[in-house]
Parts: sequence; structure tokens; C-alpha cells
Amino acid sequence: MSTARPRFAPRAVLFDLDGTLLDTIADLAEAANRMLAELGRPPRPQDEIHRFVGKGIPNLVHRCLTEGSAASEAEIAAAVPVFRRHYTVVNGVHARLYPGVDATLQAMRARGLRLAVVTNKAAAFTLPLLERTGIAGYFDTVVSGDTLAVKKPDPAVLHLACARLGVSAGQALMIGDSANDALAAQGAGMPVLLVTYGYSEGMPVDTIECDGLLSSALQALDYIDPA
Repeated sequence: MSTARPRFAPRAVLFDLDGTLLDTIADLAEAANRMLAELGRPPRPQDEIHRFVGKGIPNLVHRCLTEGSAASEAEIAAAVPVFRRHYTVVNGVHARLYPGVDATLQAMRARGLRLAVVTNKAAAFTLPLLERTGIAGYFDTVVSGDTLAVKKPDPAVLHLACARLGVSAGQALMIGDSANDALAAQGAGMPVLLVTYGYSEGMPVDTIECDGLLSSALQALDYIDPA
């Protein structure tokens, strides 16, 4: 990654959700530990579950059951609906916007930018979460983890968001928190900025190839040329 700060002139900005716009780890950890308790397994600390977030619920459940333990594929498959049932109850209860997110979204809308969420979270949880945290109205479209048959890092989900927004991939900017976001953006041919405060599946974010690192969402505005 270059040390010089690049400038972009996008028509649209695509955002990851968990770890980028919203801190949702407390809800995810509570649902995971409710699942583990129901299955007769010991709880896991929130910091550990933090590392499991990023590739969707099946991956989160798989890691909760298999990291330092053992579970059959049948046990993992049976555990997924248990997690979903508990997460439906707690989704959005403890979630909060990261500092600067609301002001960033307001500023981008004021500049006439089209905005989208592209997340690996299932639509049944994504849409209520955006509503409960008060930011649903900022976004022109939402691509969830089950909108297509693939998820990030597959670039197809970013291409779909761009198509819905009426822009090309080269006219969009991705903002995320993990290698999933970076790889998807690079595969789609668009620049990507990564926040340093997110989840990133335990991978140091400064080791991920990207076009810039953000310690605050507001810093994204410094990379975007005024209209």
C-alpha cells in the first residue's frame, strides 16, 4: 500500500456492515453463547468470537463449534438454525454505530453519492438491524449474504450493488474492515479503504492490501474529491 493518500471521484460508495458501520459483536457473541449453552457446550469469550466474524453465520457457527473442539458436519448444520433463532432475539439490542459513521453518511449523501451496504449477513438480520440502528434511510440498496449464491470475497456481490445503483465498478469505492472486502473490491476493479477498528477475522488490518486505512469513518471523506 502506498504511503501517499490517493484521491477518488466515485459516484457511489459501498459499505460493509459488521465492523465497518456497526459494532455488532456483543449481539453476535450473546447469540453464539446462547447457542452453545443450548447445545451443552461451554461459552466462549467475546474476544474469541470477535475473530470468527466476517464470512457469514455458517462460518461463525462452524468456528464456535470446532476451534479447539470437535463437531461433526451434521452437528454444525443442526447448530446453524439454533444460532439464527437466538440471534433473531438479540439482533440490534446492543449494536451501535461506530463514531463518525452517521456524520460520514450524511456528508456523502450531501455530496450526491449513491450508497449501498454489501454484507455477508443474511437479509433477515441485515434489514432489521439497519432499521433498528436508524441508518436504513441512507442506503439506496442492500446486498446481503444470501442475496446471491455467493458472498464476499466474490466480487459478484459488489457488481450487483453497482448495477442496482446504476454505476460501473470503476465508479464505486468500497469501505470495509477485512480481507473479504479488499479481495472483493480488487476482484471487481474498484478501490477499497479499510477501517482499523473492525473485526478482520483476527488478521492485522495493516497487512491487507488496500488503498488506505481509516481510524475513523470520517477519514473516508479525505479520499473523495468534492463534487
